[in-house]
Amino acid sequence: MKGFRKFLYSQKTAPYVFVLPFILSFAIFWIYPLFSAIIMSFQDIGAISADWIGFANYQKLLKDKVFHTAMLNSAEYMLGTLLLLIPFPLLFAVLMDSRLVKAKGVWKALLYLPALTSVVISGTLFRLMFTEYPTGQMNVLTQMLGLGTFKWLKIKTTSMAALLIVCCWRWTGVNMLYFLSGLKAIDVSLYEAADIDGANGLQKFKFITIPLIKPTTIYVLTISIYAGLAMFLESYMLWAGNSSPNNIGLTIVGYLYKRGIEKNDMGYACAVGVVLMIIALTINVVQLVANGTFKSDKED
Repeated sequence: MKGFRKFLYSQKTAPYVFVLPFILSFAIFWIYPLFSAIIMSFQDIGAISADWIGFANYQKLLKDKVFHTAMLNSAEYMLGTLLLLIPFPLLFAVLMDSRLVKAKGVWKALLYLPALTSVVISGTLFRLMFTEYPTGQMNVLTQMLGLGTFKWLKIKTTSMAALLIVCCWRWTGVNMLYFLSGLKAIDVSLYEAADIDGANGLQKFKFITIPLIKPTTIYVLTISIYAGLAMFLESYMLWAGNSSPNNIGLTIVGYLYKRGIEKNDMGYACAVGVVLMIIALTINVVQLVANGTFKSDKED
């Protein structure tokens, strides 16, 4: 017992003891499910048996038009979030970091508050807002403008706009705080030197802020790519289920849920999940290489 305590409290052992809970949880809840899903994607899983079928599930995916629709919807949603949730939160962060905005703490709290709201509640509220009935808030607004009423969640363009509005409402404040933390790390003396040299606000933003906030931008870009491709619950709540007209709101994760949970085809669902993982990893690796994240110090 004394020897075990000495071993446990030694300086060489202590670091491994502290990281052991993380390693165990990572192995049990991430590594093991990952390899299990990859193996299951090559199987036809029934109620009491699992038969090895090779690449049959992946071959089926190539011809599955519903999967292609879901993949296209997720790609459009991801691109929309990247176009909205990187430049605008950055501009808001710059404003918050300037002297132009008063009561900064209040604005930060108001912008971050939607992220704390349950997706179930917010999705239900936005579904009522975008309802096709004349009493819906969006139709009330369009009627005031003389545009009539719309079936917002039954049209491809307006339904994607509704999803993006929900996303921006929830995550603009979060991304703004990420950028704000990056701005706080920039040395103020750089801006003071730029003022002495006669640089205006736009020049300081272009030549100081943008380059020095690049690590934060890459981080926000990386998590936004994953979040865009993995979106499910917002769509599920907006259409009150996993069924939308002509699958205009179906995402890759939604299709995974449909095949794995609703139709009990776990092997095929795992194949969908593996493809999603490969797509997300590929896009992120490409953008990280393009942004120079993997460059060594010698290359720099």
